[in-house]
Amino acid sequence: MPRINRSEICAPEEVQVFHLMNRCVRSSFLCGKDDSTGRDYSHRRKWIHARMQELAAIFGLDILGYAVMSNHLHIVVRTRPDVVREWSDEQAARRWWNLFPARRHRNGSPADPTQQELKAISIDKSRMKERRRRLSDISWFMRCLAEPIARRANREDDVKGRFWDGRFRAVPLLDEAAIAACVAYVDLNPVRAGISKSVATCEFTSARARLEDYRTAIRERKPDLRNYRLEHGPRANWVSPLPLQPDDPAVREIPAIRRASHRGCLPMTLKQYLCLLEYTAINDPRSDKKQPTGDVLQVLERLQLDANSWLRAVWDFGKLFRDAAGRPESRRAFREMRRLRRAAHSVG
Repeated sequence: MPRINRSEICAPEEVQVFHLMNRCVRSSFLCGKDDSTGRDYSHRRKWIHARMQELAAIFGLDILGYAVMSNHLHIVVRTRPDVVREWSDEQAARRWWNLFPARRHRNGSPADPTQQELKAISIDKSRMKERRRRLSDISWFMRCLAEPIARRANREDDVKGRFWDGRFRAVPLLDEAAIAACVAYVDLNPVRAGISKSVATCEFTSARARLEDYRTAIRERKPDLRNYRLEHGPRANWVSPLPLQPDDPAVREIPAIRRASHRGCLPMTLKQYLCLLEYTAINDPRSDKKQPTGDVLQVLERLQLDANSWLRAVWDFGKLFRDAAGRPESRRAFREMRRLRRAAHSVG
């Protein structure tokens, strides 16, 4: 399949949602146990997880979901150029410094910049405009995630060459149903791979982080504290909150520090999403399945999907949606938009 030009699917001034995927070179298990060599590289999944958290606090991107596997990586992101536009020049310059610091501490973390250093970054308005664009760009996000991991792994193995298998894959998610199916697909990757049997054992996934925060939150007797921990729990407070509309709107008024914003991503509560994941994990679309009830049925009705359509979309997401994910009408509109952008690009 020919590569899609990023300019045809990315609109720098618009909020967009993408499923990003990158594989280790030759699909080798360079972040897990490599049967061909007998070596275990599972600790590198922690490197990737930690780096994603660092970048979530710097970039103008919302991370909606992720799964760090043994030989590949999935991330669902929402670009936020609207958030980047609200940053002052000093805020944007500080974030750029944290990506590419001129000075570092001994442990490799960025040293605190001086006002003069921040001014030197922001003084050129045209370059600053480009840096702001890059701070909500999926290609720059993946570059800043992948390159440090590759260099660190190569140093550990005392080798040179590629760690990641070339260009990452980006699939636009065009509507709510596509976003919900993709986030579930990513969270259930360990289940689909036969590594885990339930959400609770899906390590290095956003679902596992959300579940751990949920279990802690529901033990709280005070509603305000419970709502706070559901939105800002220590495990997932760098990932986008799940419900579009929280029970307590006040929890969204806290300034965002570890993530670009507190904007939610799915039309359901965290409890409903976890129930939907458990239902999806134990029901293969190709075999007899249990009919949805309760929270699961309510969510599927809200997404205007039946159980068969939902299960097929999640379990076969990678096969069904190669260029863009969404309902037929959304995909038709997307293809027309690509055609117009391609034409404008050729004229320009």
